[in-house]
Amino acid sequence: MTTLKYISHYSEQIQDQARLLISNDQLGDYLINKYPNQHEIQSDKALYDYISDIKNQYMRKSSPLSQVSYNSKLKVLKAALGMHTYQSRVQGSKLKSNNSITVASLFKEAPPEFLRMIVVHELAHFKEKEHSKAFYQLCRHMEPDYHQFELDTRLWLLWREL
Repeated sequence: MTTLKYISHYSEQIQDQARLLISNDQLGDYLINKYPNQHEIQSDKALYDYISDIKNQYMRKSSPLSQVSYNSKLKVLKAALGMHTYQSRVQGSKLKSNNSITVASLFKEAPPEFLRMIVVHELAHFKEKEHSKAFYQLCRHMEPDYHQFELDTRLWLLWREL
């Protein structure tokens, strides 16, 4: 029986469907047919521009991004696919904040929908710190198919490990 660590919190029905795809050696075909393209955002600068465009479209009033990068060690060290940091400091009479996003390098090889899901997730944390109802509403506002992309990203990660 295959361990479904990335989707273990999903319903039994979804897990059973994933097990069936895996046992029939069809998970890769399912994902490739559904997401045939790979994005071309390979450099940190291109990633910064991509994230800035999404941020400016949906979160214009939030603090600007101070740093954006891919990190090859992120998944191993932090058990995370993306990471956001924010730091507030007093500068004179104003409160300044820095926002940065780091994305796991394995997403350089991902379909564009998966990269967008990670970016939307990390951007949403700038406004909503916890994974609350408001957090997921903001994610769906920025990407209406957020939940489907999240599930398929988890399946893609599982397929990569098999």
